[in-house]
Amino acid sequence: MPVLNSEVLPVRGEGDIVSVRQAVRKWAVEIKCSLVDQTKVVTAASELARNLLIYGGGGEVRLEKLQEGLRGGVRVTFEDKGPGIPDIPQALSDGFTSGSGMGLGLGGAKRLVNDFSIESEVGKGTRVTITKWK
Repeated sequence: MPVLNSEVLPVRGEGDIVSVRQAVRKWAVEIKCSLVDQTKVVTAASELARNLLIYGGGGEVRLEKLQEGLRGGVRVTFEDKGPGIPDIPQALSDGFTSGSGMGLGLGGAKRLVNDFSIESEVGKGTRVTITKWK
C-alpha cells in the first residue's frame, strides 16, 4: 500500500510524547478523521509513546500517511531497544499493568485503532504498530 508521507520522531523525554501527540493529531486531521477518531488515535499514540519512554528507555516513532484505494490512513510505529515484553498475551490483557501511565495499557490502545501489531524479543526490544483508517 502506498505511503504518501513519513516522519520519524525521537522519544527521549516527556516533551517528545507531546510532540508525538501533536504530529499524530495533525496527520489524522489531514486524512479527515472525525474528531472522535482523532481522539482515539492520539490517545493510543500517547499511551504507546509513554510506554516507549518508561519501559523501553526511549526510542523512535515513525508516522506514515497511507493511501489504500479511496481511504486514507495514519500508521504509527513505536520501536525501542529496551528489555522487551516476556508475555505479550498477558501484556495485552485488560487490567494488566507494570507501572504508571493512563491505565489503558496495550489492550486499551489496541481497541482504539483499526490495526494493531506487536513484536517483542526479551533483551532486544519491542515494536508496536497501529493504524487508524478514515
